[in-house]
Amino acid sequence: MIPVQSGELSDAGRNKSKMSKKSKTDINILNSASARIRERIKSDGGSFLANDNISEYIKPGELIELGVEVADRVRDLLHTLVIDVENDHNTRETAERVSRMYINEVFKGRYHEQPKVTSFPNAKKLDEIYTVGPMTVRSACSHHFVPIIGNVWIGIKPGSRVIGLSKFSRVADWVFSRPHIQEEAVMILADEIEKLCEPQGLGIIIKAEHYCMKLRGVKEPQCSMVNSVVRGDFRHDASLKQEFFELVRQQQAFMN
Repeated sequence: MIPVQSGELSDAGRNKSKMSKKSKTDINILNSASARIRERIKSDGGSFLANDNISEYIKPGELIELGVEVADRVRDLLHTLVIDVENDHNTRETAERVSRMYINEVFKGRYHEQPKVTSFPNAKKLDEIYTVGPMTVRSACSHHFVPIIGNVWIGIKPGSRVIGLSKFSRVADWVFSRPHIQEEAVMILADEIEKLCEPQGLGIIIKAEHYCMKLRGVKEPQCSMVNSVVRGDFRHDASLKQEFFELVRQQQAFMN
């Protein structure tokens, strides 16, 4: 047997050391906030897709833990991109900034509860349609995590309950503050509005610029995407649908 020199490790010793480090890493991952939250969602039969809201599965204090975990992973990414975060004063705290940005701003619609929205009885039995907009919404493309920025218009034919105008903007911001594709985002917003005020008719239009097309790829600076959803009376009554689109055109003209 070849003697092991002082300060050196045998192959067995090195392997044991690696396994020990790996085990500690595995334990940390298993005990992490993200792992606990993920396990709760799976146990409940829920989903954690990019545009889901998972706030009901997050316990008090876990968002802070998640923020630390995200910062650690972002720091790993910066290291892998060969950025010297220890000596570069511009990126030394970038990991923490990105973590706060994702959890509390850009993706807050995933991790935070819906803003409190109070509805009121439609005491006067209002049934004339009205539109709210344009409201600015900001999201991120779920394919590349680059910005989607645009305007939303919401048209309502009131049902049995109504909500304040500012609440539409708050709910739209909450829904869009997640990784999205625009076609799904407008459907999710429509679902939330219907839950809140049960309108007889609902129409939503969004026009947005996608930086996955402006910043990269084809790099088309003028390109935008427009899509809409109509439900209830707006879907079944062509004249109401036309009135909704005409009101939106008037609002656009007024803004210009």
